Amino acid sequence: MWRYILRRLGMMILLLFGVSLIVFMISHLVPSDPVATNLSQSAQSDPEVVAAYKQKWGLDKPLYEQYFIYLGNLVKGDLGTSIRTGNPVMQDLLQYFPATVELSIFAMIVAVVLGILFGVISAVFRNKPADQALRAISVSGVSIPSFWFALLTLYVFSSVLGWFPGGGRLDPRAFSGTGGTGFYILDGLLSGNFAMVGDALAHLILPALVLGFFTMGLITRQTRSNLLETMSMDYIRTARAKGMSERRVVTGHALNNALIPVITVAGMGFCNLLGGMVFVEKIFAWPGIGQYAYLSATTLDFPAICGVSMLIAFTYVVINLVIDILYGIIDPRVRYQ
Repeated sequence: MWRYILRRLGMMILLLFGVSLIVFMISHLVPSDPVATNLSQSAQSDPEVVAAYKQKWGLDKPLYEQYFIYLGNLVKGDLGTSIRTGNPVMQDLLQYFPATVELSIFAMIVAVVLGILFGVISAVFRNKPADQALRAISVSGVSIPSFWFALLTLYVFSSVLGWFPGGGRLDPRAFSGTGGTGFYILDGLLSGNFAMVGDALAHLILPALVLGFFTMGLITRQTRSNLLETMSMDYIRTARAKGMSERRVVTGHALNNALIPVITVAGMGFCNLLGGMVFVEKIFAWPGIGQYAYLSATTLDFPAICGVSMLIAFTYVVINLVIDILYGIIDPRVRYQ
């Protein structure tokens, strides 16, 4: 296994190098001018100010030279300095990333728990009303655009019913800041501030449901199809012939094997949550990576755009590696070459 992991780590480095090249070229070839985006009209009319701005951010150098400078800094762990905030990009990412991870974890809990539960119920009651209803829910989950669903839930459950807060991570009137790890629920538990924990959970519920709805639909469909296939195998019929209860057959024998492919769906779903929550975070005013990426893109903040892209790419390759390792742990039949 260790040889396999080392080989995958080597491939991961090459993959990240390729991602850095593609992201850098695409972000710099966009037909827009960062000078016009970030400088006022009066500043743009002053050649000295424009020249100083380009020199400060390396925009006066050829594109290939800019990339090699960026790559050299990247190897040393330096993602550059954000044009918009003036802070090191790594510092900004460390500030925004905990909010996104916290939201993604809760969204995945919603997706995995409901997805597996709905998939099992749908398979057990195949072609019955419960199956038809849950299949409709799963299809809706993979079909409804997340930004539209976010707007709908925010309007209904916050504006109309008033059950949940409108946006943000905490009520600013009650909590001015938490410090600590940046994970508000964890910080509240560690400090014994359970009022903050409750407020943070209330702010988490709606965006977590919206983000988890799509992945829940995928997991439901995958669990249902795998479980139906597994339950048609000979060893399941043998277990039933021995008088084993249907509940034990499903949960003790069929479900274990049916869930192996679900690991891939859940892992990739988590990656998609990290990389695809720009609109949801913007709608819910959630101060995470999606919000940071949106602001960076609108201001042509090249270092920040590349930093966010590299972070998401790194997350993808690491989670894929973890999924492959989990296969061997869950299923002894898997062997690494």
